[in-house]
Amino acid sequence: MVGPGLTTLASLDAVRAAIRPGISTLELNDIADAAIRARGGVSNFQLVPGYRHTVCASVNDDVVHGIPNDRVVGPGDIVSIDSGADVGGWNGDSAITVVVPDASRPELVAERQRLADVTEASMWHGIARLAVARHLNEVGEAIEDYVESQGEYGILTDYIGHGIGRSMHEEPPVFNYRVRSRGPAVKPGLVVAIEPMITAGGIDTFTRDDDWTVATRDGSMAAHWEHSVAVHQGGIWVLTAADGGAAALAPLGVTPVPIA
Repeated sequence: MVGPGLTTLASLDAVRAAIRPGISTLELNDIADAAIRARGGVSNFQLVPGYRHTVCASVNDDVVHGIPNDRVVGPGDIVSIDSGADVGGWNGDSAITVVVPDASRPELVAERQRLADVTEASMWHGIARLAVARHLNEVGEAIEDYVESQGEYGILTDYIGHGIGRSMHEEPPVFNYRVRSRGPAVKPGLVVAIEPMITAGGIDTFTRDDDWTVATRDGSMAAHWEHSVAVHQGGIWVLTAADGGAAALAPLGVTPVPIA
């Protein structure tokens, strides 16, 4: 049995490998569930009152909390998958965004891939800042600075990251943008989920009739990336990355340190 971070990662790796035109989001949900159970975990999303699925699957202008169903993934779609696992009473939480190839619309695919790439990179900039930050809200500053440097993108303000541990959602809040307060001190024992949600347009959203799925009001495309990160005596370690975040953090001047 492996820990919740790598179990969550395994579920997302399985989904990433399976995403293709013609597959439904419910099929992707079941693939993630099988990967989690095969490693001795259970979906912590299923522990949320009123939610019975293993992942959230958000397609195109759906940003987060998309309910898996019979919706079929099509060429050129931008698909965000958020997954989490509970293993031995500890929680992992992570999200990826995948753009489905479409040879007939290369410009559309490139535009959506850039949105996904900017969102992922902003997450890594936030994680890199966590490694040197004195206070948690410096993470949001780093994310906002990076996103603004990349063009006209919107950072959702209604949905943010969170602490994680014995429960999937714990204090403290983790903002993806500047706020006036400094937030709690960054010190060993802090474990947070850093998860920017970025749109290609405005940041206003609405909740669809299923009472879960959050979509952009202007119909713009959206992306969502997330990692769970631990601060410990030796530094930081990305719990939901196989290498602890080493490859992605190296260009940003950060070397993650395994937890002893």
